Amino acid sequence: MLRSYFRQRPHLIYIMPAILILGLLTLIPTIFLYVLSVTNYELGYESFKFVGLDNFIRLFSGGDPEFWHSFWISIVFMVIVTAVELLLGFWLATLLDREFKLKFLAFACLIVPIAMTPSITGQIWKLMLNAEYGVLNYFLQFFGGKVIWLSAENAFWSTVLVDIWQNTPFVALIIYAGIRSLPTDPYEAAAIDGANKWQIFRSVTLPLLKPMILLAVVFRAIDSLKTFDIPYSLTQGGPGSSTEFLSLHIYRLGFAQTGWVGRSAAVSVILLLLTTVISWLLIQAYRRGVDNRG
Repeated sequence: MLRSYFRQRPHLIYIMPAILILGLLTLIPTIFLYVLSVTNYELGYESFKFVGLDNFIRLFSGGDPEFWHSFWISIVFMVIVTAVELLLGFWLATLLDREFKLKFLAFACLIVPIAMTPSITGQIWKLMLNAEYGVLNYFLQFFGGKVIWLSAENAFWSTVLVDIWQNTPFVALIIYAGIRSLPTDPYEAAAIDGANKWQIFRSVTLPLLKPMILLAVVFRAIDSLKTFDIPYSLTQGGPGSSTEFLSLHIYRLGFAQTGWVGRSAAVSVILLLLTTVISWLLIQAYRRGVDNRG
């Protein structure tokens, strides 16, 4: 049976080694994570015991109130940055679809944020957002203003700003590639029928671009939900817990302060399941969009 399966799918023979290696690299850490999540293991202690679902019960019963704070700000962060990056990315993609001088320079400027690692991005923006010496406040002083960008009130929105700056070009390039691949026949038919620009955009462009839009949403929603580098570089989760997203909460519980690896693993499992559910829903929407387009 196995031989006939591979005979019908000969390409699997060539990619199977890579699949096995990636599968093991994913499966073994995942199993280890689930095992740790049902123990009371702490860093520095050799002995630990099985505690069942106690770690999860503590989280959902309010035993760790900061968990729910991290949970909700992670969801809000994901929704905000995904929506804003999608809108700005779509706008940039439509601008890039026109011919203009120095278009290559515009593409080069878009590539720069994508090429930078998030940790370096966070460090650069941390200097720019400095309340005393940052370049943003330097220009704001000419208008009589000054913002404490990384205060408890503004740190979350500053993190949103930095994430939007880095990842909007990625969304723009995805949608731009989709625009460039659109067929011309529907536009010619719409023009013959007398449709105006808004009607063409609403009835032709958006439906045809739906798979690419959903693809961009899938990438950005998943990535922003588990963000770590940028908020850690900017604020280390502070001030207080204003930017302590789930990933930073996991880090603080398991490694930064308390060393509660078992409890940290339980939060990691919840983040993994949350990411899996959201990914599945978005991928299903993407597949429906591809099928409808086909």
